[in-house]
Amino acid sequence: MILHTMDTLLRSGESSAILGAVSTALERSDEAPFWRQKSVPFCEAILSVLIPLREQKLLFDPEGNPHSELTSALFIRWCDLLSLKTLAFTLTHSNKEERLVRTKLSSDLCAVYTPIDLEILGKYLSGYSVNLRDEWVDFPITNYNLHIGMTSLITKILEGKV
Repeated sequence: MILHTMDTLLRSGESSAILGAVSTALERSDEAPFWRQKSVPFCEAILSVLIPLREQKLLFDPEGNPHSELTSALFIRWCDLLSLKTLAFTLTHSNKEERLVRTKLSSDLCAVYTPIDLEILGKYLSGYSVNLRDEWVDFPITNYNLHIGMTSLITKILEGKV
């Protein structure tokens, strides 16, 4: 039931409904409060850009391949901190160009891109020492490792195992 609900929410729900479902699953889990406190803002940061891309029918994976729906699997792909950083830079460049760049979506689709507000994602990434001015500057490995733990928890939630 939770799995079906999460898939349905990701495909068509509002960010607040998705975050509410994640938060409820976390509250029902036996995970430490530390993980619960970290995971909801992480999901919010990801959703702050994936929902607008979903609404524009411009979803893609970290390799730039097009996707027609926001699924649990696609969401989990963006949970990788390096992938999320790359997404932030891709959307920053897209906002400047006023067209989606760095993807394998058709040129016609990329041309209909509407700039996306990156404030929530930017604040989140900055909080984990991700340099948002220079794409090639690394962030601390400890922050990457922390995100591996959060990704594992989010994966369990999205797969209905929590």
